[in-house]
Amino acid sequence: MVQDKPLRTSWERKMKERQERKLAKDFARHLEEEKQRRKEEKKRRRAENLKRRLENERKAEIVQVIRNPTKLKRAKKKQLRRIEKRDTLALLQKQPPRCPVAKE
Repeated sequence: MVQDKPLRTSWERKMKERQERKLAKDFARHLEEEKQRRKEEKKRRRAENLKRRLENERKAEIVQVIRNPTKLKRAKKKQLRRIEKRDTLALLQKQPPRCPVAKE
C-alpha cells in the first residue's frame, strides 16, 4: 500500500525538518570552510617555500662584478649566456673598503 504525503504536516514535524535542513546546511558550510582554509594554508606555505628557495639561491651564488665592459666583448657566446645583470649597488656598499685607512 502506497501512502501519499498528507496535505498538512504538524508544526512539530515541520520544525524538526527545518532543523535537520539547517544542520545539514551548517555541516556542508563547515566542510567547505575547512577545505578553503586548507587550500589557503597550502598556497601560503608554497609561496613561503618559493621565497625561501629564491633567497637561498641568491645567498649561495657566486658574484663577480665586471667593472671593465670590454671583457664582455671578448667573451664567448656560451659565457655571455651565463651572465646575468643585477643591481650590484647594495652588494658593493656592503663590502668593506679594500684599502684599510691608516690610523694616526
